[in-house]
Amino acid sequence: MKEFILIFRHENVNGKVSPEQMQMWMKQQMDWVGTIVAQNKFVSGTGLLFDNAKVVNHKKLVTNGPFGDIKETLGGYIVVKAESADEAAEFAKGAPVLQSEGNTVEVREIMKH
Repeated sequence: MKEFILIFRHENVNGKVSPEQMQMWMKQQMDWVGTIVAQNKFVSGTGLLFDNAKVVNHKKLVTNGPFGDIKETLGGYIVVKAESADEAAEFAKGAPVLQSEGNTVEVREIMKH
């Protein structure tokens, strides 16, 4: 069985949400992940914090945060086991991040060494 990473992209996010909103999102995320765990197809995953985020460009210039000139940020990822990219994409369709317009989930197969 192959492994795929599901990358959560948020559009126009400034990283600031209320504690209540974050708690609601986390519950939805954990419920969704729980459905994948129940199928024994969850490998790993986590959210990505905005605090102290850095971006290093091709000139090795380090800037604070991923929010400078881009309109989307990475909010987190999970790794799942699936027979195909299509099956992994079916998992992605249930991601709570897709409740907000403009957000996406990128599905990529993980290379094995």
